[in-house]
Amino acid sequence: MAEEVVAGGSMQDGDHLHLPQKANTPIRLSQVMTTEIERFSTGSVEFDRALGGGMIPGEVFLVGGDPGIGKSTLLLQTAQLVAGAGYVVLYVTGEESVQQVRLRAQRLGAFHDTLYVLAETNVDVILQHVLKLNPQFLVVDSIQTMFRVHIPSAPGSPQQVRESTMALIRLAKESNLATCIVGHVTKDGTIAGPRLMEHMVDAVFYFEGDRNQRFRILRAVKNRFGSTNEIGVFDMQSGGLIDVLSPSEMFLAERSVGVAGSAVVSSLEGTRPILIEVQALITPTAFGTPRRMASGVDYNRVSLLMAVLEKRVGLYLQSQDAYVNVVGGVRMDEPAVDLGIAASIASGFRDDAIKPGVVLIGEVGLTGEVRAVTHLEKRIQEAAKLGFSRVIAPSGNMKRIDLAIALDVEVIGVSSLQEALRLALGG
Repeated sequence: MAEEVVAGGSMQDGDHLHLPQKANTPIRLSQVMTTEIERFSTGSVEFDRALGGGMIPGEVFLVGGDPGIGKSTLLLQTAQLVAGAGYVVLYVTGEESVQQVRLRAQRLGAFHDTLYVLAETNVDVILQHVLKLNPQFLVVDSIQTMFRVHIPSAPGSPQQVRESTMALIRLAKESNLATCIVGHVTKDGTIAGPRLMEHMVDAVFYFEGDRNQRFRILRAVKNRFGSTNEIGVFDMQSGGLIDVLSPSEMFLAERSVGVAGSAVVSSLEGTRPILIEVQALITPTAFGTPRRMASGVDYNRVSLLMAVLEKRVGLYLQSQDAYVNVVGGVRMDEPAVDLGIAASIASGFRDDAIKPGVVLIGEVGLTGEVRAVTHLEKRIQEAAKLGFSRVIAPSGNMKRIDLAIALDVEVIGVSSLQEALRLALGG
C-alpha cells in the first residue's frame, strides 16, 4: 500500500532550508571553471584512504554494516579524532542514550570540548540544533530511527527514511557540513530502506568483517569524490579500532610454512596490493555427492577452478570434499587470485606443500591458460618487501613490466596452469 503525505501538513523548523534557485544556461565544457577540492582528515589514515583522501565540506556519505560489527565505534572514534583537530562535531544517536555513548567514548579514551552528543530522533529538532551549533561534521546513527513529524508513517518506513535523508542532505549542502549517516543492513547484506537513498548520497561504504575475527574492512561501493576500489583496514581491539597500515604483514603473521593446502596470493584493493593466505582442505567424501565450501572467495569460482584442475591438469577431484578459506575474514573477488586458489587446492589434494617463499598471481581460464593481470609491478614490490623470493606470474605480463623493480625476487612467467603447478609444487 503506497504511503502519501497528507496535504496541508504543518511545516517544520528547518523546512525553510532550500538550495538557491537560479536559471542556468548551456556553456562550453572547456569554459567551466573548477576549484581544487579542499579536504579535511578524519584522523584515521585508513578512513581517509577509503574516502579518497579525507572528508569534503558538504559531503554526505552512508555507512552500513552488520549489527555489532563496530559501526558506532568507528564513527564515535572518528568524531573524537575530528574534534581533537579543532573542528566542531555533533554526534546524533537515535538508538542509545547519551550515557551509553559516554561509556563507549570513555573506553576509546579521548574527550574534546568541541564534541557534542545529542540523543534525538526528530529530524526537525536535529536541524534546529545544527543551525545553532554550526558544526563542521555531523554523524547520524542511525537513519532508520529518524522521523519527520509531518510524514504519517513510523520511523524506518521507506518514506520516513527517504524524507529524513533528503532533509539531512539539503542541510549539508547549504551549510557546507560533512555528514555521515549510519544505515542498517538487510539479511542479504545490503543497506535497508529505499534504494533511492544510496543514489542520493555522495558515497556509500560497507563496514565488513567477521565478529569472531580481529580485522574490519571499510569498503567503498560508491564515491563521487574518490575511487570505489579503495578500502580501509582496521584491527578491532579493546581500546577501539587501530589503523592497519601494512595489511599484508597482519594477514600473514600467523601463517604456517611448509603445510599442504596453503598458498599466498596477491589481491589488489584499490591502489594497494595485499598478500593474503588461501587455505584448502581436500579430503575423500563419505557421501555420494562431494561437499564444497568456500569462505572469502566466490563459491562458483572455486567450482570452476576445480573443474579446470580435473580436466586440464588431471587431478581426480570428483570424489573429494573441498573446503577453501581466505585467512583473516577477508573477501577476495579479483580474478588475479585464481592461480593461488587453484594451487592451494592442488597442494591439498596431493598433500604436498607449495615451495617456501612463493607468491602466485594470475587469472586462470577455462582452457587452463594463465592470463595477464593489472599492476603486476606493485604486487611484486609488496612481495619483495615481505621477504618472498619467487613470484609466479602470467607470461603475458613479462614483456610489459620493468623487472628492475623485482629487487631480490625471482619473477617467473607461466602460460598454463600445469606449468605453474610444476614450478610451485614440483613433479
